[in-house]
Amino acid sequence: MRLYVNIDHVATIREARRTDEPDPVRAAVLVELAGADGITVHLREDRRHIQNRDVTLLHETLRTGMNLELAARDDMIALACELRPLQVTLVPERREEITTEGGLSLSEGSDSLMRAVSRLREAGIRSALFVDPDEVMIQGATDLGADAVELHTGEYANASLGDRDRELQRILEAACLGREAGLSVHAGHGLTFENVLPVASIREIEELNIGHSIVSRAVFVGLERAVREMADLIRTARDRVPTPGKWLPPIGY
Repeated sequence: MRLYVNIDHVATIREARRTDEPDPVRAAVLVELAGADGITVHLREDRRHIQNRDVTLLHETLRTGMNLELAARDDMIALACELRPLQVTLVPERREEITTEGGLSLSEGSDSLMRAVSRLREAGIRSALFVDPDEVMIQGATDLGADAVELHTGEYANASLGDRDRELQRILEAACLGREAGLSVHAGHGLTFENVLPVASIREIEELNIGHSIVSRAVFVGLERAVREMADLIRTARDRVPTPGKWLPPIGY
């Protein structure tokens, strides 16, 4: 399983003071040295954290690969096609939200999504759609011609302990459907050191995108150590498959 580390919140700290530090590009170098398989950044329409310059510099300096998250707007897709990152993940976006609140609604705006996926394919860029773990969404992503889906794990992350089994089952079923449909299956949103193990144990999922929890832990232990601890946790998860109602112990702070 690949670990892509989202470094948006390194830029969030920088933008809080409108200064030049901490630099997300320098953070990306440390993340790569710590063993991450790639870097994820979300270039939001309001540029609240990651800026165009960050994306350009990351594209020029990364030794792994960049997963660029953005909305399916024509200007955003044009920028992606100019830079040609390894992968673009199309996500929903509302300016008033604090963070992405759910998956794409593939029944709304499908024309723009289809156009975006087509343009990315023509530019030689892998495309992924950020969707809720739902059969209809998996089918919609297949119909749109995406290369991958990223399953939204926010409902699982926010569920009470009694509801987590149900949410985990939804993720498992969606992952199986995605693989059967020939899609690469990724997952992310709200995953932490405490809740990642059951999701990481789903063998149909080949990539996790995790950011906030790693950056938060880095405040106390350093960025390289935080990335290594998450990577080690994910690697061991495959041998520790949970059973319904029995949750694996979290890594301690």
